[in-house]
Amino acid sequence: MLHMTCKGKIHRARVTEANLDYVGSITIDEQLMEAASIRPFEMVQINGLRSAQTWQTYAIPAPFGSGEICVNGPPAHLFRVGDLVIILSIGFYTESDLERFQHLIVLVDEKNHLVDVKSYTQHSAHHIRGGDGK
Repeated sequence: MLHMTCKGKIHRARVTEANLDYVGSITIDEQLMEAASIRPFEMVQINGLRSAQTWQTYAIPAPFGSGEICVNGPPAHLFRVGDLVIILSIGFYTESDLERFQHLIVLVDEKNHLVDVKSYTQHSAHHIRGGDGK
């Protein structure tokens, strides 16, 4: 059996651009993609904190360290510049994969620069707290 699991996320990034005339996708700072284990053209889910909207699309890299988070194509209607978003990367894992699996949470500052990367295993997941929004 395969388990659909959140393998990594970029937490509370700010949308820096919304480009309606582009074909689709989300452009993400390559440093943040690497930190969250998101590969180019991998499917990701974008969750808007303001709008409570969710969109699924593929990721393309922006220049390393640029802080760019650009929503392209149709989701530009849903997410505005300055909106806070959570970008989730999803993987499919076997039971044995989950034994060594590490969930990554990428924390950024107000300019989408990397602040920290938290790593959780299945055994440490019960220590994750949601009360402070982080």
